[in-house]
Amino acid sequence: MKLNELRDNPGAAKKRTRVARGPGSGKGKMGGRGIKGQKSRSGVAINGYEGGQMPLYQRLPKRGFNKPNRKAFAVVNLGLIQKFIDAGKLDAATITEDSLVESGLVRRKKDGIRILAKGEFSAKSTITVTGASKAAVEAVEKAGGTLTVATAAAAE
Repeated sequence: MKLNELRDNPGAAKKRTRVARGPGSGKGKMGGRGIKGQKSRSGVAINGYEGGQMPLYQRLPKRGFNKPNRKAFAVVNLGLIQKFIDAGKLDAATITEDSLVESGLVRRKKDGIRILAKGEFSAKSTITVTGASKAAVEAVEKAGGTLTVATAAAAE
């Protein structure tokens, strides 16, 4: 075998269809776009437009209500906090929202940090955050620590 004899396996490489390149191509003259009209022309894409028929997104019913000023909290589980304490990335004695961000456990505070009770927690620590679930507060107190929920006004 020589270099000039190398070929792809049959059917491995499919030739690209060259649209509007003469009648012999099978996609000549109008290039498969039909006759006249908006869609036959270049640079036109009407997303969601259904030719005058009411578009699907308008036919479907609207449900519910999106509160424009709702708060978005960064959520942290107790198990993750314990993992970071064990790894030495967090100081177990006092944990604040700023220390959680510095340790890399939370990327950004958003409207505050809320703690949930998923996972095991055994460190005796004082935690101050914007929000916490009842189960999380119980879990921290059971471990011998305290979890204080600061009001939104104090956090800002």
